[in-house]
Amino acid sequence: MTLLLAGAVAGLALVAILVTVLLVRRSSKRADGRVAELVEILNARIDELARELAGARESAEEELRRSRLLSDLGGSIDLDEVLSRTLRAATESTGAHAALVWLSSPNGQPMVATLGLSQEEAERQAIAGPPDGRRARAIGMSYRYSPEDAALDGDLVRSGLAVPMPGFEDGGYLVVFSRGELHVGDDVVVDLEQLAERAGPVIDNARRFREARQLADLDALTGLHNRRFFHETLAREVARAHRYGRELALILFDLDDFKAINDRIGHLSGDAVLAETAERVRDVVRSADIACRVGGDEFAVILPEATLGDADQLYRRLEKAVSLQPIRDAGRIVFSAGVAELGADDDAVTFFQRADTALYRAKEAGKGRVVGVGNAAS
Repeated sequence: MTLLLAGAVAGLALVAILVTVLLVRRSSKRADGRVAELVEILNARIDELARELAGARESAEEELRRSRLLSDLGGSIDLDEVLSRTLRAATESTGAHAALVWLSSPNGQPMVATLGLSQEEAERQAIAGPPDGRRARAIGMSYRYSPEDAALDGDLVRSGLAVPMPGFEDGGYLVVFSRGELHVGDDVVVDLEQLAERAGPVIDNARRFREARQLADLDALTGLHNRRFFHETLAREVARAHRYGRELALILFDLDDFKAINDRIGHLSGDAVLAETAERVRDVVRSADIACRVGGDEFAVILPEATLGDADQLYRRLEKAVSLQPIRDAGRIVFSAGVAELGADDDAVTFFQRADTALYRAKEAGKGRVVGVGNAAS
C-alpha cells in the first residue's frame, strides 16, 4: 500500500513537471498564468489522491485487523482459550479497558469470564447479571459513584456497552467497560455485534465439547473420574512434579471382601455400596485432589503438592468417613490401602506399581490397614 501511494504521487508529479516544461516553452506572459493554474490544479489533485490512498490504506488495515480478530476465535476448541480470545478481541476492537462474557446455563449457574476487571469488579458484575432490555440491539451503561468512593479510587469503571450473544436460550451478553468515557458510535456497536455473533456459536461448541469430555471422563456408577482419566492425569502430574520439583503422593485402596458382600446382598445393592463409598470419598478429599474409580471396587486418589505424610492423613480421614458408619445392607465397610510418594526415578508406571504393591502388602498383612512406601519400596 505504501509503494502504491508513493508511485501514484510520483507519477502525478512527473506529469505536472512535463506539462509545465512544455507550456513554458510555448508560452508567453499570458500563458504563464494558465500554466500556474494548471500546476495548482494538479497539485490539488495530487493531495486529494494522497488522502484517498491513505484512507484506503487505513480502511484495509482496519478490515484486516477485524478479520484477524474474528478468525482467531475459531482456532481452538478449548473453552477457556475461546473465552480469552473473545475478551481480548472485544477490548481491542472497541478500545475498552475491560470485557465480560455472561452466558446462561441450563443448571441455573451462569458462566462468567472477565478480562481487565479486579476480582471485586468481576464478582459485582457477575452477581448483577446482564443489563435489562434483552431485546435491545445494544445497551450503553454509565456508572456513578459517591464523591467519597470516587475520591478513593480514580480508576473505577465509568461506562460500558453490552450486546446480546446469540445462540443461548436464556440469554448471553458480551460487555465492554471503560475507566473513562467509552466513545460508542455505530461503528463500535457494529464491531461488537459482529464479534458476539461470531463468538456465540464458537463458545457454545467449546462448552458442549467440554461437557462431553467431562462425561467421558466420569465413571457412570460413582461419578468419580474413570480409569482412563486416572492414568492420563497421573502421567501429567508426574511429569509436572518432576519438571517443577514438586511433591506428589498417591493412594490406592479397595474394599475388603467386596465379592462376599455382593454375594450376600446382590449386585444391585453392591453397586449402591460403591456409589455411597464414592460419595463419602468426595466429602473428605481436598479440592486439589483427584479421586477416581480404577476398577470394580478399587479407588485411587492423586494428591498434588502432597507428601507421604499427607497421604497417610487422608487415609485416616477416608477410613473414618467410609468405615465408621455402616453402608446400607452391607454394614460396616473395611478397606485396605497402599500409599506412595513420588521418587526421583519414578515415571507414572513405576509410581503406580509401587502404590499397587503397597496395597497388596496391606491386604496380605490382614486387611483393613494401610502400607506406605516413600521414594523407594520398603
